[in-house]
Amino acid sequence: MQLTLWTYEGPPHVGAMRIATAMEGLHYVLHAPQGDTYADLLFTMIERRDRRPPVTYTTFQARDLGGDTAGLFQDACRAAYERFKPEAMIVGASCTAELIQDDPGGLATTLGLPIPVIALELPAYQKKENWGASETLYRLVRGLARPRAADHVRGPRPSCNILGPTALGFRHRDDLLEIRRLLETIGVTVNIVAPLGARPADIARLGEADFNVVLYPEIADAAARYLEKAFGQPAVRTVPIGVGATRDFIAEVARVAGIAPLTAEAGSRLPWYSRSVDSTYLTGKRVFVFGDGPHAVAAARVATTELAFELVGIGTYSREFAREVRAVAAAHGIEALITDDYLDVEEQIAALRPELILGTQMERHIAKRLGIPCAVISAPVHVQDFPARHSPQMGFEGANVLFDTWVHPLMMGLEEHLLHMFRDDFEFNDRSGSHLGKAPAPAASAVAALEPAPSVVPTTTRWDEGAERELRKIPFFVRGKARRNTERFALERGIATITLDTLYDAKAHFGR
Repeated sequence: MQLTLWTYEGPPHVGAMRIATAMEGLHYVLHAPQGDTYADLLFTMIERRDRRPPVTYTTFQARDLGGDTAGLFQDACRAAYERFKPEAMIVGASCTAELIQDDPGGLATTLGLPIPVIALELPAYQKKENWGASETLYRLVRGLARPRAADHVRGPRPSCNILGPTALGFRHRDDLLEIRRLLETIGVTVNIVAPLGARPADIARLGEADFNVVLYPEIADAAARYLEKAFGQPAVRTVPIGVGATRDFIAEVARVAGIAPLTAEAGSRLPWYSRSVDSTYLTGKRVFVFGDGPHAVAAARVATTELAFELVGIGTYSREFAREVRAVAAAHGIEALITDDYLDVEEQIAALRPELILGTQMERHIAKRLGIPCAVISAPVHVQDFPARHSPQMGFEGANVLFDTWVHPLMMGLEEHLLHMFRDDFEFNDRSGSHLGKAPAPAASAVAALEPAPSVVPTTTRWDEGAERELRKIPFFVRGKARRNTERFALERGIATITLDTLYDAKAHFGR
C-alpha cells in the first residue's frame, strides 16, 4: 500500500455507493467503522445532491472489536429494512471492516428479509472504485434480471437499454439526456436506463429490450456481457464522444437494430470551425491526455482527428483499460503512461511541456503549477464539473461542449501572449489611453523611445520555409507586427536567415 495525498479512485465500496445512490428503492448496508461516512460528502457536496446516499453504516468503534460485530451488522440490516422499506438490499464491507471477516452476505441471508438481498465481495486492497461500481451493477443484473417473457409483445420500434450512468459520474446526467434524444431521433425506444433512475423492478425488465447500449464501459461492460450471454442481447460499445465517434455510434446502433442510420448532424458546429481562420492557429498544438480508459481514448481521437492537435502523451489510471490506451499510444508513436500515482503524471507533463492538458481534477492542479492550459475530460472531478447548465460530453451537442472547453483555454493563452507582445508598442501602451475616444497624444520623447527605428527592419533578412509556415499560423491582424519584431530581433543578433528557432526565440524575448 502506498500513502498518497491524492487518489484517482476511491475504494470499491464507494463504487457500490455510486450504484445505490443512482437507483431508487435500493438500500446499501455497509459494515464500516465510525468515520467511513466521509463518502456521503462526495454526493452531497461535490455532486450537490439534496439528500444523503441510501446507505446505512454499522459504524462500529474500537471498543466493539472485542465483542459481537456480526450482531451489530445484523441489527443494522433489520433497522434499515424497517426504516426505509427498500425493494432490494445490497450488503458489503468497507476496506477496514473487510479485515475482521464478518461475512456480511452470509449474515444478511440468515435474517430472512422478505426482499432480495445481494451480497457484494469487493476486495478493497486489490480493486478500486470503478471496478466496485462495475461489480455491483453486474451482481444486481445477475441477481434481478429476467429473460423476456414468452407472451411479451414487442413495440413497433426496436428497443434498447442504456447501461452505465451512475451518481457522481462525470457529466452522466447530461450525456444521458443527449443520447436518449439521439436514440429517439433515429427510431429506437429506450426500455430501461440503469442504474441511474432505475428501480430493482426495472432491472428485472432488462431482458425485454432488443439490445444494450454500453455508454460507460468502465461501469457497464461486465453487466452487458452477462446479458449478451444469458439473454442473447447484443451490445453497442462505441462511446459517442466527438463527431466521428457519434457517427460511428449511430451506424452501430442502426446495424444492431436493423434500421436506416441518421445522416443529419443537427447542432454540430464542427464543420464551421474547420473552415474558419481560427482553426489554422490551433493546428499542431501539442496535447497530453490522461483520465479513465474510455474517456482518454475518446479524447485522443477527438484531439487528433477533429481538432488537428498533436498527441504527445496519453495515459490512464484504469489498469483494466491499459491495453486500449497502449494501442492508441502505439498508433501515435508514443508510450502510454499507466499509473495511479499523480506524481508520475506530473513528472511526464513537466518533461513533455505540452501546450494543452486534457485530464482530471488532479491534472488541473498540475497545470496550474506548470502554467499550462487545461480542460477536464474525466473523473475524478470537483464541484465545478457538475454545472447547473446542460453540458454533455457525448453526441453532437457534446462535441460543441468539447470544442468550447478545449479551445477556449488556448485562445485565452493567445490573448495573454498578445498583451505581452504589444506591451511596449506605443499604440497599445497603457499611456496611450482609450482607443474608443480621444486620448492625449504621447509625448514625442515617449514615442521615440517606444517606436522602433525605421532602420530596424532589414531588407536583407530572409525567412526559411519552416519559419514562414509557422508565421502563417499567427492571426492576420498581428502577423505583420510579429514579422517586424522577429526581423528586428534577428538583425540585432546578426542572424541573416530566420528559422523556426529564431521565431520562437523572438517570441520569448518580446513576451518577457
